[in-house]
Amino acid sequence: MIRPKALKKGDTVAIVSLSSGMGGDSATQYRYLIGKQRLSEIFGLNVITMPNALKGSKYLSAHPEKRAEDLMNAFKDNTIKAVISMIGGDDTIRLLPYIDYNLIKNNPKIFMGYSDTTINHFMMYKAGLVSFYGPCILVEFAENVSMHKYTVESIYTTLFATNQKIEIVSSPVWTSEFLDWGNKNNQNIQRKLHKDEHGFEILQGAGTVQGRLIGGCLGVFKMIIGTELWPNITEWTDKILFLETGEDYPTPSEVCYFLRNLTAQGIIQRLKGIIVGKPLDERYYDEYKEIYKKVVCYEAKCPHLPILYNVNCSHTSPICILPYGVLAEIDCEHKRFSILESGVI
Repeated sequence: MIRPKALKKGDTVAIVSLSSGMGGDSATQYRYLIGKQRLSEIFGLNVITMPNALKGSKYLSAHPEKRAEDLMNAFKDNTIKAVISMIGGDDTIRLLPYIDYNLIKNNPKIFMGYSDTTINHFMMYKAGLVSFYGPCILVEFAENVSMHKYTVESIYTTLFATNQKIEIVSSPVWTSEFLDWGNKNNQNIQRKLHKDEHGFEILQGAGTVQGRLIGGCLGVFKMIIGTELWPNITEWTDKILFLETGEDYPTPSEVCYFLRNLTAQGIIQRLKGIIVGKPLDERYYDEYKEIYKKVVCYEAKCPHLPILYNVNCSHTSPICILPYGVLAEIDCEHKRFSILESGVI
């Protein structure tokens, strides 16, 4: 995998809208402005916005080719050092016919986002580029009142430094509270924070395992299975798969069906470990745990496959950053999760 160059103060980064166009909608554009300002003020970056990113939901829904055009042009422009997603959505899969993988491969740079952006990460993966499952403009960068310290630190350690090892620790607090973005006054209200009562949990497995990271939002995977983006079976060998359930509260049965699909494909059986993100609002927290153990241990017959649960890589804030394709480690005895090599150079 090709690793992009680390960021430094003064670098230019580009904002793209690859799925939802709400960053350009009048009711929510203020959050885009806040996120853009924080990229500049907190991280010292020069921020540009690609030409179609602010054209609004109606226009971008009708023109996936324009969204893809922004992405391709951002990679083509050698003055741009990173590309950051405005927000997720539900249809970035429609960009697929317009993606030039060689252009991405020949112009490596940081790409970051999450949720529906999972699909764009698999585009980067197909091109051979390390990309970063992490904060987007409208959510983490525009967090009410101020950005979470946990997320800010993850951005610095993952994107600005070439650390050989990063230990991902459990955030002591979390929030899933949604304050209506349509009411601009809510921006000045801090979302209610809860003390994390669990920390990282080991559902099964022992010892220490290492593998390269791949994964994303569970609900989005169903859109890429069977497409050119879905890795062939050998690509899953010795990987650590990270999964999070998104914002739609999938039922335990839906999670079960998805894991059964991965088992039927022979993917679960090839993995070195599984990372599971904290469920939104901690809904189905215990039920999901039982589903993972049931399918992985008994149905896939992988009772020794380590499963690390309740990691801050989901739609519950704050979040850390996970780089695709880099070597990671699960230490079951000490309930530790580490990135063993830098995702940037």
